[in-house]
Amino acid sequence: MKQILLVEDDLSLIGGLSFAVKKEGYGIDIARTSLEADKLWAGERYDLVILDVSLPDGSGFDLCKKLRRISKVPIMFLTAADEETDMIMGLDIGGDDYITKPFKLAVFLSRINALLRRSSNFSQETLELNSNEIRVDLVKGEVCKRGESVDLTASEYKLLCFFMENPNIILSPEQILGRLWDCNENYVDHNTLTVYIRRLRTKIEDDPGKPERIVTVRRMGYKWNTTEGSRSVR
Repeated sequence: MKQILLVEDDLSLIGGLSFAVKKEGYGIDIARTSLEADKLWAGERYDLVILDVSLPDGSGFDLCKKLRRISKVPIMFLTAADEETDMIMGLDIGGDDYITKPFKLAVFLSRINALLRRSSNFSQETLELNSNEIRVDLVKGEVCKRGESVDLTASEYKLLCFFMENPNIILSPEQILGRLWDCNENYVDHNTLTVYIRRLRTKIEDDPGKPERIVTVRRMGYKWNTTEGSRSVR
């Protein structure tokens, strides 16, 4: 059974979400504070963490940063805030999805299922991606260019992996957004995606102004341009 950690202090919301998650066939533990979440995390293995941004003793963002230092567990933010800057920050520090209150329960469960499914698929067999002098260690979450470490944000890391998993395939902005953030482009739009790709290029391209790895295909999307193999299994 997949086990979920819900960090939320709203009692009225906790009851409904817990019932729905259990009905879906998942186990769930509840923490109402960051301190409670720390204690539960130390004694249990979770397949998904759902974080409310505003907690009585701190921020869900801070808890996310702490978890990201020790785990690649999928993280979904749950909050009433709808500021774009908060949403982007949540994704950049390691969040995998972001849903705002109020929301439909069916959408919430769909997001959970998608994150758990993606996490399971991502962990099967493939341990390393290697092409264009870029190597990604999927176990450690480390990226190297010609043997030198490359520091990426969580969103940049997910983008790079998606490109390298699909070499020489033109990927539309809609495909990228849907694959990485399971959204309808409501909070990570095409302009934001362009910013992420530009920042990623500055870190992995020899000349970001003339990219050779992540190339733009006019009016169609982007492509990881290589004739090398993109996947290694150790």
